[in-house]
Amino acid sequence: MKKFIITVMLMCSGSAFSQISIGTPAQENNRWTFGGGIGLGFGSNSNFYLQASPRVGYMITNDLEGGVVGSVSWQTSDFHRSTMFGVGPFANYYFARSFYIGANLQHYFINYKDKVYDYKVNEEETALYLGGGYMQRIGNNSFLQLGLMYNVLYKERTSIFSSGLIPNIGFVVGL
Repeated sequence: MKKFIITVMLMCSGSAFSQISIGTPAQENNRWTFGGGIGLGFGSNSNFYLQASPRVGYMITNDLEGGVVGSVSWQTSDFHRSTMFGVGPFANYYFARSFYIGANLQHYFINYKDKVYDYKVNEEETALYLGGGYMQRIGNNSFLQLGLMYNVLYKERTSIFSSGLIPNIGFVVGL
């Protein structure tokens, strides 16, 4: 009888301990964030566009994140072909867990070929994007980011970009 009571007591205490452990949130020590975006486009004249931009960040405080973002894009059509690589630091400040403001400095390496005139260009350009946006929670610690950024270094006549204003859509895990 003693063995039966001891066994039942151990099972009850183990059950109570496991319920307490499950009900108590685990302490989160991981401050790293991961995310990015992808793009795909089709158009007339056999135009095809593919883009990826991974990012890795670190939560410096509960509301301030800093990190590195990269980008690679490939575009081709009947008339031209281009490849572009970019890398640089970023910082985001989050407020009300639904909004953010940010800065992103990107240095791009561009390889462009005009298929009609057999013209090739290898250029570099730096862009400083400032802006912000809205975040929608899509999981436990995952968010969809919708925002608008402006390249404050954009010069209409000398830039390879068609505009200084860019919309951005991306995902972040770890906030």
